[in-house]
Amino acid sequence: MQIEIKIDSACTEPKIIIQTAAITEEVNTLMQRLSEHTPPLLTGVKDDKTEIISQKDLFRIYAAGGKVFAVTGKGEYLLRLRLYEAAERLNPSHFVRISNSEIINLNKVKNFDLSFSGTIYVELTNGTTTYVSRRYVSKIKKILGM
Repeated sequence: MQIEIKIDSACTEPKIIIQTAAITEEVNTLMQRLSEHTPPLLTGVKDDKTEIISQKDLFRIYAAGGKVFAVTGKGEYLLRLRLYEAAERLNPSHFVRISNSEIINLNKVKNFDLSFSGTIYVELTNGTTTYVSRRYVSKIKKILGM
């Protein structure tokens, strides 16, 4: 791949042009990366205080009892979002949905145990354990390159 930069003082906004003979997987990946933007902030409530939650500190986000919670090293926060809304704000290269009610941070996974029949056991670095539901097993295996 060749990269060319042209400096033009009349240019008011950067413009990217991809010149190619065909749309390839490499071109699609490049377009996706270029179109990604910084995800919106995620805030949670803990001890009647609203705090900004850094995505790098998140272990998991889960739904229980009609509420959505985010777990970080600092504790558990109540989110004022639905699970799918929280998922939209997360970096898709670091977070993956493992069930209808849970999203995990792949950077906080200690290990995956595939010895269970039909499901995957997940241990996070904070000691939390959870399971990938059968519906999401193939997606996780693809992410793991299996």
